[in-house]
Order: sequence, then structure tokens, then C-alpha cells
Amino acid sequence: MKVGVAMAFSQHTSADFIRAAVQLVESKGVHSIWMPEHVMFFPDYASTYPYSSSGRIPGDPEGLLDPFTALTYIASCTKTIRLGTGICLVPQRQPVYTAKMVADVDFLSGGRVDFGVGIGWLKEEFDNLGADFSRRGKLCEEYINAMKELWSEGVSTFSGPTVEITACHFNPKPVQKPHPPIYFGGESNAALKRVAEQGDGWYGYDMAPADLARRLQALDAALDGAGRRREDITLIVGPNRHPVTPETTVAYRDLGVDQLVVPIFGSSIDKLEVRLDALLETTAV
Repeated sequence: MKVGVAMAFSQHTSADFIRAAVQLVESKGVHSIWMPEHVMFFPDYASTYPYSSSGRIPGDPEGLLDPFTALTYIASCTKTIRLGTGICLVPQRQPVYTAKMVADVDFLSGGRVDFGVGIGWLKEEFDNLGADFSRRGKLCEEYINAMKELWSEGVSTFSGPTVEITACHFNPKPVQKPHPPIYFGGESNAALKRVAEQGDGWYGYDMAPADLARRLQALDAALDGAGRRREDITLIVGPNRHPVTPETTVAYRDLGVDQLVVPIFGSSIDKLEVRLDALLETTAV
């Protein structure tokens, strides 16, 4: 089972700190780095964050670097580590530009992008962007299909309910073929259906082993309905609030998890290294 880390960089993290942090992570043999996405935050919001007991985002953040901007910089500072969006809020973005960003980072990094995607939860963000929150699930599905067409070889065309792309050249293409792997986030039945029908894997979040075991039954049913099996996809889990111990690491591995993505932070490189070493020791079972 591979180990990745989720890191968040903002207006408080200098470029020098980011460079040192990601080079440290790569030097320790970590498989991947995952960047979250929110283009704006709000001091007051009615939406409920699904991964906290308070319904608010922990720490009440005020900013994040755009994941593709951050990953482009990280790509220039590293050589081998995988570069993940964890997760990209696909339905609130213009799909042609998103496809362009994914392809360009994959091209510049030599084929290291893992495209983690989801439909989002913060209605206020959608509203301020002029995006349709009520139809975000269907829009996500359509946008992913449009992106796959743009990433395909030759001239691209696409026609969907909201996206029309006339015959066009779209380059560079991604290095990875047919495209960077697409990992759908979300734990609902609808999210698992998207995994089964469009995805290369599932990025389940905030899940203890017992939670994962229950949802895997639903995932297997969705895969069966799409004529696929668990072996056809990659299973990624972010424990988030749930402790990572030698016992839970074994439990995740026994459930078939291919990669564990653990949040890791540090106000200094020294603190980050201590926490990173502890994580890698804990998961080396």
C-alpha cells in the first residue's frame, strides 16, 4: 500500500517553504502530494462542510493556492513524486480550461498528474462563480466526458447538454495515455456510480476502516452495474479525522486500499520532518 500526503499551501506559505517542504516529502519516498481546491472562502456561510462535527471547515481558512498553479511549481521542484488534485471542483470550473491545466501540468511534469475530482459542497462558492450548484453532479459527468475528448489524439469535437466544442486542435496532449487517471471523490451512491461509469478509481475521504468496509459494498454493486470489478480501479483513502496507527494501516491494506493519503502540516521544515517520519514509521507495517 502506497502512502501519499495531503498538503495545503496558502498566502502564509512562501515559495521557499513550499519548495523545501515538497523536496523533503519526495526525499522520504512518499508516493504522492495532493492539493485541495477552493477559490474563495467566506466568514459566514450556510453550507455544511461534511467532514467536521461543526459543519465548518477546520481552521476557518481564508485562502489557498490554486491546485494547478501549486502543482506546476511543485513539478519544477521535484522529479518523481505523483501530483494530485485532492480534489478539483470540476462543475464550478470552465471545462476546456480545466482540461488545459491538467494536460499542461502532465506535460510539464513528465506524466505525473493524478486528477482527483468531485462536485463540491460550498454553495456560496458556486453562487459567486455563477455556477449551477443544483446540477453540479450532472455537470461534472458532462465536463469529464468533454475533457476526455479534448485529451484524445487528433482533432477534438464534443456535443453535450451544456458544452459544445467545434472541431479544434487542443495541445499539448497529456503524457499519460489515454489521459491522467481520474479519481472521483465523494461517498454517496451517486459518487460511487460516477466512479464505476467514468473513473479510474475512488478517493474515499474521512473514512475509518469500518466506514470503508460498508461503502465498499456499495462500490462493488455500482461497479457490477457498469460491468466492472474492483480490480479495474484504484482505491485511495484519506483517513482525515480518523487516526492512522499500525492497526488501522493493516486494516486499510486488508480492505484492498492501494494508497493512503494522510494530511500533514508543519509550521517549519523541522516540524514537518518530525511528523513525516512518524507517519512513515507508523505506516511501515
